[in-house]
Formats: sequence, C-alpha cells, structure tokens
Amino acid sequence: MNCIRALARPTPDELEQLARTLVACVAAGASIGWVQAPSQEAARRFWQGVAEGVARGERHWWGAEHAGELVGTVSLIVAQPENGTHRADIAKLMVAPHARRLGLANALMDAAETQAQRLGKRLLVLDTHTDSPAERLYARRGWQRCGVMPDYAQQADGSLGATSWMVRRWP
Repeated sequence: MNCIRALARPTPDELEQLARTLVACVAAGASIGWVQAPSQEAARRFWQGVAEGVARGERHWWGAEHAGELVGTVSLIVAQPENGTHRADIAKLMVAPHARRLGLANALMDAAETQAQRLGKRLLVLDTHTDSPAERLYARRGWQRCGVMPDYAQQADGSLGATSWMVRRWP
C-alpha cells in the first residue's frame, strides 16, 4: 500500500530509508544536487538538516511510503525574503528507482501544491534538469518552463547540463 505523509522528526530507521532513497536516486542519474551518490552517512546528515528546517518552520516535508518503506520525498520551502512571501520553492522531489511508475511523484506533488495553496502561496518555483523525465512530469502537471540556464549543473560523466526553471501560479 502507498501512503503520502508529512514528515517532521524522522526516526533513525526513517532517516536510513530516506538516505537509501537519496543514494539510489543519485546513482540512477537524478540531478538533485550531487554529482556522485553520497555516502549513506552524508545522505543521513542531509535529511537531518531538512528535518531541522522543518522544525524552524522554513519548510514542509512529505514522504512516500511503499511496502512499509519511505521511498520518496518532496519539500515545500516557505522561508522567503519579505518581498517573496507570496511564493514558495519545491525541492528534492525524488522516488527510489524500484518504486517509480506507481504515482508516488504525482502524489507527493499533490501534497506540496495543496499545502502551498492552503498557505496562500500564489507562485511556486522549482528547477530541474532540462528535458528530463522530471521536467516532463512537471509540465504534465501544469508547470511552465520560464527559463533555461545552460551548463548549470555538473553531471556524473563530468559534462555540464542545462537546468530549467519552472513556475506554477494560482490566482
């Protein structure tokens, strides 16, 4: 059974599951901030930092469970400068390779977008690898590409890849 739930204070076991998911996603080529897959320890530290951001009220965070394990995640970053209180950022949408094609990415995005609307956010922003499956997912959901930065992110093979900035608006 699949379940999307808010995350705040993950248990040590949940941190391990999230760390495995991050490592697997980067190893499978996801452009989510790492060139090479981080160590399990580095991935755990990353998620602990995310949890600290949730505790400070800077972000909201969801996890996707499949077969009793956290295999996906997304964050809504609400901490913005004074002139940006109407917007939020979507960050680190990922689903472990073995749990893809189950609707988890869409369900995670539903949770983040719904919370953004509840909070009165009228503009959501994200960046993603240009022409990637992720960009196509966002486009199917109504996100619009608003710009492309060439050579923005280093890839695992050492090449530089373009990044697309995308937006979603509500009245």
